Amino acid sequence: MKISRFTSKNIGTNSYLLEGSEGNLLIDAPGGVADWLKDQEIRIHTVLLTHQHYDHVEDAAALQQTGAIIGAWAPYSKDLTLETWGEAWGLPKIKPFRVDECFVEGEAEVLGQRIGMSHVPGHSADSLTFFFAELGVLFAGDTLFHGSVGRCDLPGGSFEELKQGIEQKLFILADETQVCSGHGDESSIGRERRTNPFLK
Repeated sequence: MKISRFTSKNIGTNSYLLEGSEGNLLIDAPGGVADWLKDQEIRIHTVLLTHQHYDHVEDAAALQQTGAIIGAWAPYSKDLTLETWGEAWGLPKIKPFRVDECFVEGEAEVLGQRIGMSHVPGHSADSLTFFFAELGVLFAGDTLFHGSVGRCDLPGGSFEELKQGIEQKLFILADETQVCSGHGDESSIGRERRTNPFLK
């Protein structure tokens, strides 16, 4: 599959496009990605949400209107998007969308791709990572970053849960596994296992 990255202009949220012979997948739906795809005349079959924080789902409804299927750990929730608290913080409102498929941990097949799904809460209660074994790529959302981890001071956050989940579910992957995160640059499992200061 061909992998391309889109980064939103507001707070630099990454989305990843995976183009394959059986259809196109999108990891997360930040603001602006729907127009980016439209400009390239690319149609999305399935959107995989790493979590529902507002900056990762701003364009979810717009993509759903084009026929895209949305999969996530949990049904749409204003608690998960942070809209319940967001008005006081000045966060944007999210157009409601429908989660068509709620995933469970384990391996699933989507458009011919075997995907390992791991629930790793701590940044958000619904945080989910997607491991494409054939590609050697982990889409980590805001769970694991290049030299950092997701913030844990938001509703539903827990550093202990996050650290435990990363160590038990992500660090079991091969060193060479590429880590594509929800913000910032790519890394690898080996690099983060050796050098990430939050996980020493």
